[in-house]
Amino acid sequence: MGSPPMIDGAFARWLASRAGQALLGLRAEMGFADPGALKSAGDKVSHDLIRTELAKWRPGDAVLSEEDEGSRLAWAAEVNVGAVSRLTADRVWIVDPLDGTREFAEEQRSDWAVHVALWSRTAPTPHGLVAGAVGLPAQHRVLATDYPPAYPPMTVEAATAGGRVIRLAASRSRPPVFLSDLAEDVGAHLVPMGSAGAKIAAVVTGEVDAYIHAGGQYEWDSAAPVAVATATGLHASRIDGSALKYNEADPRLPDLLVCRKDLAPRLLAALQRHSG
Repeated sequence: MGSPPMIDGAFARWLASRAGQALLGLRAEMGFADPGALKSAGDKVSHDLIRTELAKWRPGDAVLSEEDEGSRLAWAAEVNVGAVSRLTADRVWIVDPLDGTREFAEEQRSDWAVHVALWSRTAPTPHGLVAGAVGLPAQHRVLATDYPPAYPPMTVEAATAGGRVIRLAASRSRPPVFLSDLAEDVGAHLVPMGSAGAKIAAVVTGEVDAYIHAGGQYEWDSAAPVAVATATGLHASRIDGSALKYNEADPRLPDLLVCRKDLAPRLLAALQRHSG
């Protein structure tokens, strides 16, 4: 295989695609009889591939990965060399090798993803993300910042006279406790989905109108999807409206809102009423 693309956005797309192909191959090889073993193998195969390719093609960059404990411990007492390097680096790849391990290990499910994002100290945006890709291997597509999708089309419901029904992506297993009340308040319909990447990708493509999460996440859960969403022109923020920030000492990033810009004021106002 030849060299990957040099431009960061295209490289992120290439890397997410490579990892996705490996995960599809693993699924076909192992089957679904032992979900626990498949989950563990998926995390390892994708992580090892991504780390190997980053070391080869971006050796001067730091990495923050869900599967790399050394890069995560920057806020803990046992700070180590790997953790410190990402906090002082100018460029950091933030990756989730397999977002949605539960869905990955369930036959026929396609709502799992591979996240590859690049944070830069010199980025012009508050979140610092300058490139990203969300691979959706079982859906045979990759959404990336090198060729971001067009701003999502208005839904059929939105075009109907007399108001709009907001389609709100929600966790299959851990939706925020206030989400049902908020949905009733704004006239939203909850659409259960799997991984965070799949839910934000659904906002990017117009399959749903918004995604709200407040149950606890980490930077790798949202970095790549947020990079693509904001490149598309969507709104992305904390649920209090403040900016999302990445490559922080503590990588916990517990809540976020990603939605069409025209819906942001309405949803943020509803969040003030219901998330406290």
